Amino acid sequence: MSEPVYVSKEGLEKLKTELHYLKTVKRREVANRIEKAKDLGDLKENADYHDAKDESGWTESRIMELEDAVNRAVVIEARSSDSVGIGCRVKVTGGGKEKTFTIVGSTEADPLQGRISNDSPLGQAFLGKKVGEQAEVKVPSGTVTYTVEEISC
Repeated sequence: MSEPVYVSKEGLEKLKTELHYLKTVKRREVANRIEKAKDLGDLKENADYHDAKDESGWTESRIMELEDAVNRAVVIEARSSDSVGIGCRVKVTGGGKEKTFTIVGSTEADPLQGRISNDSPLGQAFLGKKVGEQAEVKVPSGTVTYTVEEISC
């Protein structure tokens, strides 16, 4: 059985919106580009044709990827908890700094915005931790220890 893809309601809607766009608009655009490029003649030396075919391959690959993610999607429900889980916001201190992270599924991860994947080493280290507990994360320069200061789910 395949692993679930954890997403928020908004994240699932984004996946569905992108999938719908690719299937209804982008596919048609790419098919039209291929047809126009075919009309230009010799396909061996036709850069427009090859570029359109590459884009078609990328589009079809992305459609398959999104369909798979939507089919395996598990929506993260709001819950009350005293331990870190997917969908929780966690405030931590470590290395003399205070940081706040939100644990999300891999499709919604955006580390620069503090949204870390539950599959990432950092996300894995925080899962199940309670306020006051420490999480150790191995990084290239060694190990960083974070202390969980606050959890909101």
